[in-house]
Amino acid sequence: MTQPANGSHKGVIFSGMRPTGLLHLGNYMGALQNWVTLQDDYSCIYCAVDIHALTTVERPEETASIKPNIEDMVLDWLAAGVDPEKSIVFVQSHVPEVMTLHTLLSMITPLGWLTRVPTFKDKVRQMHETEETVNYGLVGYPILQTADIILYKADTVPVGQDQVPHIELSREIVRRFNNMFGETFPEPKAKLTEAPLLLGLDGQNKMSKTLDNHLDLAATPEETTKRVLTAFTDPERVRRELPGRPDVCNIYSLHKIFSGAEASSAVYSECTTAQRGCVDCKRHLADSINDYLKDLRERREEFKARPGYVQEILHEGGKKAKAIAVETLAEVYDKMGLG
Repeated sequence: MTQPANGSHKGVIFSGMRPTGLLHLGNYMGALQNWVTLQDDYSCIYCAVDIHALTTVERPEETASIKPNIEDMVLDWLAAGVDPEKSIVFVQSHVPEVMTLHTLLSMITPLGWLTRVPTFKDKVRQMHETEETVNYGLVGYPILQTADIILYKADTVPVGQDQVPHIELSREIVRRFNNMFGETFPEPKAKLTEAPLLLGLDGQNKMSKTLDNHLDLAATPEETTKRVLTAFTDPERVRRELPGRPDVCNIYSLHKIFSGAEASSAVYSECTTAQRGCVDCKRHLADSINDYLKDLRERREEFKARPGYVQEILHEGGKKAKAIAVETLAEVYDKMGLG
């Protein structure tokens, strides 16, 4: 991969995921497949953000899962098509310069900028905390996120609509730094990812591990089928002989994504005329999802069978990322008048 640097003819993408372990179908449709596509047009840097994971740790034993979770998550990345020959793939904490830059940026960032971010208040509520008791790391999360991006002079960040306020805050921090110390960093811009909204098996909420309504990418076909068979369907279709309402049934919306136009049309016709029951419809969907994920799962097993392969990639990616980080931090020290 061409090392991202000043004067690079390609834009530089930075994106990260918290290491929560196995990724699910919503992660793939919402972000991961986009990561793979972006590799063709950008210099991409993809990071397992393990320091960010510490912001919501409530019990010490929770940290024990971070390291194995990184391995599981990166295996999913590789299986999906993230290519370490094209992209830098590394672990956030392996480049400690990001924590130094986080500290320096925190010296110029007003507290009010951080507490007004909508997702901050949401997280505080989710953790059953108050703004007085929440940890400093969660308050400063956007500063660390900014440091992640600009340490590598990234100019583009692929995000969903809900993350746009974070990127706007990063732009404000960059503008403040550049105004105070001279032009140093590009203002990162959000690249909105267009992806179908994937509701989970409950048919009401976005697919999520927290809600246990998800389908793991790395699950076996049997596990996937078992999970799909638990999915909610049209609540008014209480008997097999009653016509269904595909337009209000999440199983049909998933058929449209994974079964193809012709099969989805047949599903609609047979459901509305009671020729097909919900169990048959769910088995059909499970088969479609398993077919969709077949190649990804096979690649994942191949990578998993190579001892040390993931760690080797992360080690090499960490070296490439650190080389960029050291250069950037030297420039920052110089601009800020530090030794």
